[in-house]
Amino acid sequence: MALYFTHRLTLFALAITLIATVFAAKTPYQAVLQHSRIRGRTHGPNVCAMQKIQGTDKKYFTNCKQWYHRKICGKPTVVSYECCPGYEKVIGEKGCPAALPLVNIYKTLGVVGATTTKMYSERAKLQEEIEGPGSFTFFAPSNEAWAALPTEILDALVSNVNIELLNALHYHMINKRLTSDDLKHGALFPSMYQDFDVHIHHYSNGIVTVNCARLVKTDQHATNGIVHVVDRVITAITNNVNSLIDTDDDLDTLRTAVAAAGLTNLLENEGFYTIFAPTNEAFEKIPPETLTRILGDPVALKDLLNYHILKNLHCSESIVAGTPLETLQGTVLEVGCDGEEMTINGKAIVTQRDKLGTNGVIHYVNELLIPDSAKTLLELVEGSVVTTASKLFKDAGLTDHLIGSEAVTLLAPLNDAFKDKSLAMTPDLKKLLRNHILKEKFSSKSLYHGQELETLGGLKLRVFVFRNSLCIENACIAAHDKNGRYANMFIVDQILAPPMGTVMDVLKADDRFSTLVGAIQRAGLTELLNKKGTYTFFAPTNAAFSAMPPADLNKLMSNLANLLRYHIGEEFLVSGAVTSHTRMKPLTGDKLELGTRNSTVYVNRVPVVETDLMATNGVVHAVDVIIKPLIVFFPLYMSLSEQTCHFWIPTNHWNRNETAGASVITLNGKMPDV
Repeated sequence: MALYFTHRLTLFALAITLIATVFAAKTPYQAVLQHSRIRGRTHGPNVCAMQKIQGTDKKYFTNCKQWYHRKICGKPTVVSYECCPGYEKVIGEKGCPAALPLVNIYKTLGVVGATTTKMYSERAKLQEEIEGPGSFTFFAPSNEAWAALPTEILDALVSNVNIELLNALHYHMINKRLTSDDLKHGALFPSMYQDFDVHIHHYSNGIVTVNCARLVKTDQHATNGIVHVVDRVITAITNNVNSLIDTDDDLDTLRTAVAAAGLTNLLENEGFYTIFAPTNEAFEKIPPETLTRILGDPVALKDLLNYHILKNLHCSESIVAGTPLETLQGTVLEVGCDGEEMTINGKAIVTQRDKLGTNGVIHYVNELLIPDSAKTLLELVEGSVVTTASKLFKDAGLTDHLIGSEAVTLLAPLNDAFKDKSLAMTPDLKKLLRNHILKEKFSSKSLYHGQELETLGGLKLRVFVFRNSLCIENACIAAHDKNGRYANMFIVDQILAPPMGTVMDVLKADDRFSTLVGAIQRAGLTELLNKKGTYTFFAPTNAAFSAMPPADLNKLMSNLANLLRYHIGEEFLVSGAVTSHTRMKPLTGDKLELGTRNSTVYVNRVPVVETDLMATNGVVHAVDVIIKPLIVFFPLYMSLSEQTCHFWIPTNHWNRNETAGASVITLNGKMPDV
């Protein structure tokens, strides 16, 4: 036992040490590096766990989420254990116990494997400078980065090594020592090429970039500075993002749209924007009438363009998993990646990445992203999960209300709501669909309990606020609002059922309840079910009464008023507001227990065969079984030696003896009639 507690205390201490160490890290990069060190500690001192995306050469220090998911950009990873930055192996010893010897930057380039940069430094006569005195930071492109350069660019550099290549290398250098701690998000540092700035971005997931090139080996110290290996060759940034759009023929339509929306000044000002720039091809994919409408509507056009602009700068290398990012339009885009592909809302539509300007970065997309706020009601419906409703509204001749500038709110039922319904267009269905359109533009957040909403069909619909549901009559809102240019849409779980008279009127109009109607009249409850109120009636059908043995039915009828009152709840409850454990107080008795299973509502374990028959003073739910109070067993005591449990049932003092393998209920030693 002592050994067990010692082991538990050791684990606890280790966990506290791990947490304290991670939270003591100075920057997100250092936090991720520290996590990698902790994951690699079993392999010896100064060993870091790395995750490599299978089939590529891309490696990452591992954070907690990546470690457990074993995925980066949706692709599986392989874990390897390598020396942490600044350390090396010693033959015969575990891990990486030795610190790398300090040499000058030129020699350090060879030590960290940036041999192509070392070679080009020699060719460009930079060797003497980075071997000599000074304190430099060198963002050294990896060998793979040089190999990835387009042939014409690389040829232009190496054919003029004394000017072009030297200038390119000097742009990778800063005339002071900068560790990863110094590389703050949004920082600018003048390079050694005409003081043109390099742009640093240090993301919360530990990724650090310079001009959108990811640092793949950091903090490689040298006697005269420090080397950070990056995954691409960087170029000087001189223009803002508006200038980049202005000078690209592939963005002609975007340029016109930006000017028409009055966003030119925004894209010229200082900032850190990410622009998903739609190409001419992206605009051409949109139906001409839709594009003409949006381009001719300054409000919709501004929303459209702002939906393509993120509030913060995100280089593609900063994205290792799907992340919701806020746009200037006020909603979010899900920006992610799938292997080498950058994705927007799950679609690989990014065709060109990381065109960096002084105030932001541009990623080209070949599909236009249209926010809800720029859509007509018809476009909201057709782009959502209510395709059946969309067709029916059009068949009912309501298209003009869906494409116009009316301030209305559409109640659009989910496709499943029509599963068991006839979809043949009839005058009644047409009238019903008109009552799914409210005369004003509402937000669900502004609705309140007891509010009345007028429809195009002239009805007044009631709003009911429940703990976990917001309902308009029987139709409960099933998703977030869709807020269009002029109109809004609520996606609801049911076809709307307007109230059809009082509870008593509903029962009289349905032949299934003829026996119940007679019972209500004999019990003197007709007036109750006709007066104003908010009743929920679990109404037994004729089948419920006929299923009972005559003797039992006669017993029930002898106390008819109490029987019926037990079926009537004191509050209003539609099926969409029933959760797994919902309780309701009936007019008589203790409580009714409600729940749902496989889309069926149960009351005291009795299935409801039809829900939501709406009335002006309540709602009726049909049941084919007479509802009785649930029997609950309360244990009094247990005899372990006899393996016997004794229970008390509150309605009558029976003992239930459960002996291993058997169960017997007795009353004063005799079997009761259960």
